Amino acid sequence: MAIIEVKNLSKTFRVKLKEKGLKGSLKAIFKPKYKVVKAVKNINFEVEKGEMIAFIGPNGAGKSTTIKMLTGILYPDKGDVKVLDIDPKKERKKLAYNIGTVFGQKEQLWTHLTPYDNFKFFGAIYDIPESRVEKKIEELKELFELEEFINTPVRNLSLGQRIRCEIVASLIHEPKVLFLDEPTIGLDPVVKENIRSLIKRMNKEYKTTIFLTSHDVGDIEKLCKRVIIINNGQVVLDDSMENLKYHYLNKKIVEAKMKEKVNLDDEEGITILKDKGYNLKIEVDTQKRSVADALKLLNPDNIVDINISNMPLEEIISNIYKDEAGK
Repeated sequence: MAIIEVKNLSKTFRVKLKEKGLKGSLKAIFKPKYKVVKAVKNINFEVEKGEMIAFIGPNGAGKSTTIKMLTGILYPDKGDVKVLDIDPKKERKKLAYNIGTVFGQKEQLWTHLTPYDNFKFFGAIYDIPESRVEKKIEELKELFELEEFINTPVRNLSLGQRIRCEIVASLIHEPKVLFLDEPTIGLDPVVKENIRSLIKRMNKEYKTTIFLTSHDVGDIEKLCKRVIIINNGQVVLDDSMENLKYHYLNKKIVEAKMKEKVNLDDEEGITILKDKGYNLKIEVDTQKRSVADALKLLNPDNIVDINISNMPLEEIISNIYKDEAGK
């Protein structure tokens, strides 16, 4: 059953143009000129109940505009949106009682209050009986392991602890759909992994539908089974994570600082991106060669320092966009 339905959705903005300097500022006031920006162009997709879906794209692709239309913050120019069979444009308040949002870069918690007091406050906002709020706090406190700091002012928490509390605050009213915007941004690898595990558990235990945006390939790879990619306001790919992984996420970037130079010119599955003698940056196609094999070629005893990472999301999207345009 589709819990989110988007049909022929479009949104344009009139953006005021301004020339440089004082003269340009005065001209913009008295003789303004505008350009029309098509932020979202006739997109269509559905999300099933209980799905964990990644909605991704480069900056300016139309992600935020789409999310704002799904949550009722913005109204579309044309097209239809239904979230939980509710039209966000007509029944925004009703929708707000059924969805939750977490923005990694924006705080919704009162920093001078403790997490516990914040949760009580959110319960009051959603008109939830006090006994039910207490029960929910106890339940989520255990799931998200908040016992240590639930009575510590939010301003004194680490970023990872705060993000956990932000997610809990968004779950107090038991939303059926949770919108997560960059939930692991700025977190160290260990904390990221903890947050991902908690999101997985939450989806499994509460059957909450997760609508995730992230620039972190790790978030997408480890949490979602389906990916929608948007670029220039258009959906360029709607596919399973498995297919995306097979075609586009099979490349790893290896940066190594070495004691002695290594020649990898004719090695299958390896592309040299940068070679500065003792500093080497290569791309490993894991369909043709494992990262472990690549490290053997570099010789572990010869490596002074090394970093292994995924291909940047922007590059993956660029490759997908080129492939789709060439079809």
